[in-house]
Amino acid sequence: MRNLQQKLSIARGERPAERLFKNANLVNVLSGEIYRTHVAVDDGRIVGLGDYKAKKIIDLKGAYLAPSLIDGHFHVESSMLTTREFARAVVPHGTGAVVIDPHEYANVLGLDGIRYVLESSRNLAVDFFIMLPSCVPATMLETSGARLTAQDLKLMIGDERVAGVAELMNYPGVYLGAESELAKIEAGKGKNIDGHAPGLRGRNLNAYILAGVQSDHESTELTEAQEKLRLGMHVLLREGSTERNLATLVPLINANNAMNCSFATDDKLAGDLVAEGHIDHSVRKAIKLGLPPMAALQMATISTARHYRLRNFGAIAPRYWADFIVFDSLKKFVVRQTYKKGILVAEDGKFLAPQRPLVPQPRSTMNLRYNAPEDFQVRPKRGARMRVIEIVPNQIVTRQVIETPRTANGQVVPDVERDILKLVVVERHRATGNVGVGFVRGFKLKSGALGSTVAHDAHNVVVVGANDADIARAIEELVKMQGGQVAVDHGKVRAELALPIAGLVSDRPLQEVIERIAALNAAAQAMGCRLDAPFMTLSFLSLSPIPELRLTDQGLIDAVRMRPTKLFV
Repeated sequence: MRNLQQKLSIARGERPAERLFKNANLVNVLSGEIYRTHVAVDDGRIVGLGDYKAKKIIDLKGAYLAPSLIDGHFHVESSMLTTREFARAVVPHGTGAVVIDPHEYANVLGLDGIRYVLESSRNLAVDFFIMLPSCVPATMLETSGARLTAQDLKLMIGDERVAGVAELMNYPGVYLGAESELAKIEAGKGKNIDGHAPGLRGRNLNAYILAGVQSDHESTELTEAQEKLRLGMHVLLREGSTERNLATLVPLINANNAMNCSFATDDKLAGDLVAEGHIDHSVRKAIKLGLPPMAALQMATISTARHYRLRNFGAIAPRYWADFIVFDSLKKFVVRQTYKKGILVAEDGKFLAPQRPLVPQPRSTMNLRYNAPEDFQVRPKRGARMRVIEIVPNQIVTRQVIETPRTANGQVVPDVERDILKLVVVERHRATGNVGVGFVRGFKLKSGALGSTVAHDAHNVVVVGANDADIARAIEELVKMQGGQVAVDHGKVRAELALPIAGLVSDRPLQEVIERIAALNAAAQAMGCRLDAPFMTLSFLSLSPIPELRLTDQGLIDAVRMRPTKLFV
């Protein structure tokens, strides 16, 4: 700590502090109390609680003062915002730190993607702590832009802002003792190891934890989360744009176990971050569902900080960073002011921190090789029926259904009357020429095509459409933009959002990104789509580890048996 002697002198009351936050109703997440006091701050740190002299007095007049909020697990790319614009979205909601997994950046750019995140997230009004992606690629059933091994993780694990190894998505590999997975856990020894174990129970869960995994954010059932908590896992209650598990899991929490639980958003779109909120929304919702306010605020602050070993974050006490939120009601919990190291950075929804320039973008990631429309065409097989991916509303899982194909001019074609559309995935990292073609039900498009370079986890180009011409036009536009999302109808672009940073993130300001996302959704709706988040739904149709049926650049994937399968039955 710099200027320690000066701070000690201030703490002893011998000289004035820079700032004194006076008449605060202090939410002390360490003792579990709320009481009236003053907080002295100097050089960005808290130097003492009580009556002090100061060069500047901030009279809170009895308002609540609590530590800034911390997100325990987030993929910042899912917001499609740069870290700078993400800060603009969440700081007014009281966020002071986030623990992020740059899994998507790494799947596209490898270690360069992680380095880009580290550099672009410095000196912002939010502190970013990085978990090193452990599953790049997620499976061998898709072509990603990079491959990370345990040796790669060792190169970066020593960075002071690296908090550990991110979610071990290959959970069968962990509990079965695969050397590649155990080596990744070993690479993170001494730091945190995040889990990803949806539905895992019993002896295999015991083995997963025994291997060294310490947390999980994938619980969707109360008894599942309870079992994980009992076995020593830190349980993160997820509430994002599409994955909403908070209401189900809140009954698990009480004053005795809140220290072992946190909030996480995982994936949340820019518009939702601004309109609904970030971790403040989780706190608000948890309180409304009956969780005591102190327990909710402990989960949003000190519990997360201690689990991820974020030194001097998550509480208001001497030596901690002066990262505060000010609010007027425990029940309503609306953040009025956010302070970073004692400096006001947001007030009444307005972001006040100075903006740093964007760092240079990483290299181009649009390297496609395909022939249109030939590569998108499917010839029927006499008497055969075909597998169709069926979307499950508000879920990322899909179903496999068997349907009779519609044919025309010797080709299997989309059937908008039965809501069976064509789905195309084109590899974009290595110009392999890989093109996967399948069919999907659930978008209800009557015409046109929707395309995206956000396609978990390998992030190849994915397009759903009612005809080959609009599918080809959408791909052309995505290449022209160097990545993005687009709605095309009758050969014309109806809406688009360029994502030139790894094909995942926009370089545009927050409000423009929100407006363009809204325009994309409106265009999809005008074309017949009734999904709440059509482009997010589209982005998950290539996610090969999630059941039941998926499409990657390598073709149709049986995601239950984790192997390729045929289109025709």
